[in-house]
Amino acid sequence: MSKDVIIACDFNSKADLMTFLDKFENEDRKPFLKVGMELFYAEGPAIVKEIKTRGHKIFLDLKLHDIPNTVKKAMAVLSALDVDICNLHAAGTAAMMEAALEGLTRADGTRPLLIAVTQLTSTSEERMQKDLLIDRPLDEVVMHYAKNAKDAGLDGVVCSPLEAGKVKAVCGDAFLTVTPGVRFADGEVGDQVRVTTPAKARELGSDYIVVGRPITQAADPVQAYHRCIREFLGGEVE
Repeated sequence: MSKDVIIACDFNSKADLMTFLDKFENEDRKPFLKVGMELFYAEGPAIVKEIKTRGHKIFLDLKLHDIPNTVKKAMAVLSALDVDICNLHAAGTAAMMEAALEGLTRADGTRPLLIAVTQLTSTSEERMQKDLLIDRPLDEVVMHYAKNAKDAGLDGVVCSPLEAGKVKAVCGDAFLTVTPGVRFADGEVGDQVRVTTPAKARELGSDYIVVGRPITQAADPVQAYHRCIREFLGGEVE
């Protein structure tokens, strides 16, 4: 899979999602979409299947984190949805990640890409140390989690774009970096802490950037999406 912009569809209903997607009806390029907890919990697996029928790739962002056996069984269910990327929390340990990979892999050996969340982009080093009692530097924790994910057989991690290049240095260029926390230079940061722009994310080594509110809440979402494509991929929408 080549580099791309993933739109975070953080809507709470099918109606709101379809209103948004209809804006892209005349576009030749079907945006890669992220379906997160809000939309999935509101509409269930059916919404994923409907989006797939419209020709979109899907990153199913449910961040599984439980005992290995539970995660393995849950991933087996999600595998049947035929999404392109699934994720879980690296903090669930290597055993959980290995079990997830086993559950996600179909009988014919195929599976979606599986990536692990290192530390959320809303988490600062101070919060990590104070709230989670993790007393190591944030960068060190992220790299350790990324190395664990690679050793467990995963395809990449979710991390801040500020950490993408360091992850590549530790885990290799083929190890995917999917990076939220991306905002336009003239936009608001919101509740994110470790953020940068689409162009800077490209320079830092992000393979995929996940962009939500700067596109979904823009006055012209299609124009905002085109801007993201230009800044991140360095060209016009094809």
